[in-house]
Amino acid sequence: MTIHKLAPLPEQYSYVFGGRDPLVSIRPGDIVEVSTEDCFGGRVTSPTDRPSEVVPFAELNPVSGPINVEGAEPGDMLAVHFVSIVPANPYAISCTFPSFGALTGTHETAMLTPDLEERVWFYDIDLDSWTATFRATKSDFTLAMPLDPMHGTVGVAPASGEVRLVVTPSNHGGNMDTPEARAGTTLYLPVNVAGAMLSLGDGHARQGEGEVCGTGLESAMNSVIAVDLIKGGASGWPRLESDDFLMTTGSARPLEDAFRISQKELVLWASDLTGLDTLDAYQLVSQLGLAPAANVCDPNYTMVAKLPKWAVKDAAAYGGVHSRLRASAAEYLAAR
Repeated sequence: MTIHKLAPLPEQYSYVFGGRDPLVSIRPGDIVEVSTEDCFGGRVTSPTDRPSEVVPFAELNPVSGPINVEGAEPGDMLAVHFVSIVPANPYAISCTFPSFGALTGTHETAMLTPDLEERVWFYDIDLDSWTATFRATKSDFTLAMPLDPMHGTVGVAPASGEVRLVVTPSNHGGNMDTPEARAGTTLYLPVNVAGAMLSLGDGHARQGEGEVCGTGLESAMNSVIAVDLIKGGASGWPRLESDDFLMTTGSARPLEDAFRISQKELVLWASDLTGLDTLDAYQLVSQLGLAPAANVCDPNYTMVAKLPKWAVKDAAAYGGVHSRLRASAAEYLAAR
């Protein structure tokens, strides 16, 4: 097992997918220990800091990378397994941000009403108890929440030489903001360029489905990923696999189209794994599927479609790569 370290300097963080030279090169099967900064680039240091004043919109969500994966070519599928995701600081930050979020006017949903008040919440992170503590700003209400760390932004370079700001999710991945991207899960990303050019960031100590206010518990992270390559296995959109579920994603506006993309992708995947006729797979997904919202605040919304793995019986996605990466992760963790 080859282990790489990726700890970018502030000037090395990227704010785009595509058009960047790699910071590290790995081979399929390797492990990367990667540090990521919070979505504010570490610039929000107290509840009195206004994110809109200290962080330009184009510099939100810095990502670590790109990571060049040797042998990856367009038409392949990258498998990114989250071995561990651990908050790097004793705090996490959330906020209401001007013209951003599901319950306020935005650049894409124009209204004459004023923006919501910009307000910042600091959460105390306790790794020993594995909790984050919410403290209301206008009362003495507090609540300890269990941590559920994930990476909101993970993706590869888009196709055709395109360069995309990290805040917009699409079929290259990006800022999907799904809580499903947690430790123990494998994310599958279609490869668009040689080397794939994988980047990740935007760690959340936890986040509710939909990321309704526009931010999770934003946190710098110390993470470990295991990366493999599936030759010729590209799907149209990113997919995920946990021990219990197969999941597909769709990112678009309006929300109904993101939903339709994710559901269509799940029907096609179920059909491929089971050999079922498309309409039979459609019926199966319709009766057993789940449909959590990932985000309803980004420039594109993201929906996830989930099917329990027992529904496809003994079928193993991509030759069982998730199980192999789980075993590699267990070996790495046992050696720590």
